Amino acid sequence: MSTVETATGATKTMVLNMGPQHPSTHGVLRVLLELDGETVVRAVPDLGYLHTGIEKSCEDKTYSQAITLTDRMDYLNPLGNNLVYCLAVEKLLGLEIPKRAQYVRVMMVELQRISSHLVWLGTHAIDMGAMSVFLYCFREREEILKIFELFAGQRMMTSYIRIGGLALEPPAGWRGAVDRFLKMMPSRIDEYESLLTGNRIWMGRLKDVGYISAEDAVALSMTGPTLRAAGINYDNRKMFPYSSYDEFEFDVPTRTESDCFARYMVRVLEMRESLKIVRQAMAKITDSGPIRTEAPGIVPPSREKMKTEMEALIYHFKIFTEGFSPAPGEAFVTVESPRGELGCFIASDGSPKPLRAHFRSPSYINLQALPKLVTGQLISDVVACIGTIDIVLGEVDR
Repeated sequence: MSTVETATGATKTMVLNMGPQHPSTHGVLRVLLELDGETVVRAVPDLGYLHTGIEKSCEDKTYSQAITLTDRMDYLNPLGNNLVYCLAVEKLLGLEIPKRAQYVRVMMVELQRISSHLVWLGTHAIDMGAMSVFLYCFREREEILKIFELFAGQRMMTSYIRIGGLALEPPAGWRGAVDRFLKMMPSRIDEYESLLTGNRIWMGRLKDVGYISAEDAVALSMTGPTLRAAGINYDNRKMFPYSSYDEFEFDVPTRTESDCFARYMVRVLEMRESLKIVRQAMAKITDSGPIRTEAPGIVPPSREKMKTEMEALIYHFKIFTEGFSPAPGEAFVTVESPRGELGCFIASDGSPKPLRAHFRSPSYINLQALPKLVTGQLISDVVACIGTIDIVLGEVDR
């Protein structure tokens, strides 16, 4: 408790715990709110309730085994986490990835971006009281998860992107499945917009709520849609292209209002841009060609080779029992995750296990802005602000 000066004189404030069991904190996040009536005077996010120890666990696994841990970090972007980790290890090893594998990676991570934004939009809408949109978003996400299952045999934690390439060949009938989704999705995004964008209640809950200046957003190292909604055109896919993103044509949506509504609009536009990229990737992916680079002792040989060549069988056995040992050194790579700039730092001491694995997670860094966004707002606006930052607690508490 403390005393604050208001228009009517001095008054006592109240401290309220929001979370860590509150559904609108999107995971086990606790926010200490100091309130003057219903107005937030101060907010302090309290983390650590979901500490998974993923980074430390990576140091106890071989480089290939650690891929399964990255899936579980930002559990709405498993393929993006696989990608940044594999790119970092490939940089450490100096591996060149075949173009066909790069294009499949791009297609998969863009489908993952749409899937992540659908979960965000559905859950944010239900936080704001819009029930129908939640059901519609999960209906469309189901179609993306079916595509992932077709490719990897798994709906969520696919571990499909591997060091040196991909786990499996694109399956029979994949073009038809992706094409059906591409034809269906634009009209569904139109449907969400017709329900929300011009809706008076939706605008009343989001417009002029949770403002942050472009200067503050940069000072707090914010990235992703939250930064682009402040008018700053920064996207790793354009700034530091990886996996052949420089060969794709797409726009980076930005807004200048920098409120909750602007962040909503940026993500909706991003889904449309991702559909463009998926369509281009489909056209670039050939029906034949390597999906893994040739690197004996690092990248497992194909199953056909393993069954017919003794040397391939030995490599296969050694890779999965002992792992491989990169030369001592370190590498850092960044990609654009649905939440912002996701970085991976890997240090090698010449052993088969990483000396250090560290992830620059956008959820964790963007969450710093929460006190700035909610100070002076009402309690109900705190829910809108947490929602439009779009945090995933698995990534915050690594």
